[in-house]
Amino acid sequence: MSLKQDTLAICAPDLSERLRQWQDFLRHEKQVSKHTLRAYSGDITHFIKFLFDHLGKEPGLNDLSDVGIRDFRAWMSKKAIDSPNKKGVGNASRARSLSGVKSLLSWLDKQGIMHNAAISTVRSPKLPHKLPRPVHENQARNILKSAGLLTKEDWIGQRDRALFTLLYGCGLRIDEALSLNIENRPRDSSIRVIGKGGKERQIPVIEIVEETLESYLEQCPFPPLPERPLFLGARGKRLNQGVAQKAMRNLRSALSLPENVTPHALRHSFATHLLQNGANLREIQELLGHSSLSTTQRYTEVNAEELMRIYKAAHPRA
Repeated sequence: MSLKQDTLAICAPDLSERLRQWQDFLRHEKQVSKHTLRAYSGDITHFIKFLFDHLGKEPGLNDLSDVGIRDFRAWMSKKAIDSPNKKGVGNASRARSLSGVKSLLSWLDKQGIMHNAAISTVRSPKLPHKLPRPVHENQARNILKSAGLLTKEDWIGQRDRALFTLLYGCGLRIDEALSLNIENRPRDSSIRVIGKGGKERQIPVIEIVEETLESYLEQCPFPPLPERPLFLGARGKRLNQGVAQKAMRNLRSALSLPENVTPHALRHSFATHLLQNGANLREIQELLGHSSLSTTQRYTEVNAEELMRIYKAAHPRA
């Protein structure tokens, strides 16, 4: 997603041009995910519209340089109450919006285009401490066993089963799985994946994952050309993420599973179950493609939380 023309139209020409260049930088050099690009575009759109109303004119680079701490706080306050449902947005959304603006200003500064002195003093809203929400092992087995039972066509059912098995068996992000082509599918018990920031990692693949994928490809009615997307929608195009999420929602409802059961929860479950069975954090970090070990360490908290739950349920004095 790019900034819309109506947003660029309320910027001075010098800022409008730099916004296009910044988006090119995010897309081609930094190689952020399409979701990050969409989110940052929305954040900057809201910020530019705020400046337009706040200043009473089209903001340019000089105006952006002069934005002070009170202006940033006013924008964050407006962000807190502006939302489609009029219920406002939470701290997590406002923190991400601030991150988008900081990304733009940091890039402008590093390019020697302009400097804003106030942005470094703006504090991000405090975020709640959230833990990953994996599914239990028996739930994961039930999901993979039952995936596809609600579909009208057998090959689509096998596709869903193959996708969910790949997510759980290899810990892939759903966009990583859906971006694979047939030529990139698991071979010789491993798979190479391009993750966030264009970083490549190699993941071992267990036999059941390869078998489920091969069964899906055998049933798929479209020619298995090497350059063809691995996972296809009903019309033969690359499978849309929303379709996969809807398939999981339908399955979740049919099996009476909790709302945290999503395609991404299978990735959390992959990491949590590996940890429970003796894998160390560094190994899990490599498999998940996390750039920071602190991100992976969240799974130790999940494990401790589960142990405490079992302890309280079983201990006679608990």
